[in-house]
Amino acid sequence: MSSSRRSFGRAGKALRAWQAGQWLVAGLGALATAVAVGVPTDVVPTPLFGRSVPVQWWNYPALALTAVLAGLVLSTYVRPPGSSPVSPPPATQPPGTVRDGRMGALGGVLSFFAVGCPVCNKLVLVLLGSSGALSYWAPLQPLFAVASVALLAEAALRRLSTWSQCPVVPAPNAGVPGA
Repeated sequence: MSSSRRSFGRAGKALRAWQAGQWLVAGLGALATAVAVGVPTDVVPTPLFGRSVPVQWWNYPALALTAVLAGLVLSTYVRPPGSSPVSPPPATQPPGTVRDGRMGALGGVLSFFAVGCPVCNKLVLVLLGSSGALSYWAPLQPLFAVASVALLAEAALRRLSTWSQCPVVPAPNAGVPGA
């Protein structure tokens, strides 16, 4: 077996082994991500939020990819039915597991900045002003979208690649009272 933490083959094998509950969590996670990112940025139109600059064509695929990948990453944290509820000690977890979670979180945050209205972002307005937001920030937003999708895809690939390698091993005295 390869020593690399990334493997499309192992990730595909893990996805094929998923049960209905994990796919349900992936779908619900994708829907929640689409709502959490799309509604406040007004990519998903609602009467709750408005946007000064029209939605760009690339905002829709960026939001869709972000939602799907975030749903997959979220679902990797779901324990399949029938597996042991005991997790392995931190020393036996694969290296970089925490970093993979941070990578996915950073990808989600970047997607919010990527698809958001450039002049509606208070932080950007304070730093650059409205003309700076349109002149400097707006052209960078597609790059943020690409970075967001890349980080989420890498996090999903790493988590799925190691999912099949890391069976949950019960503690030596699990279930023994007083042990």
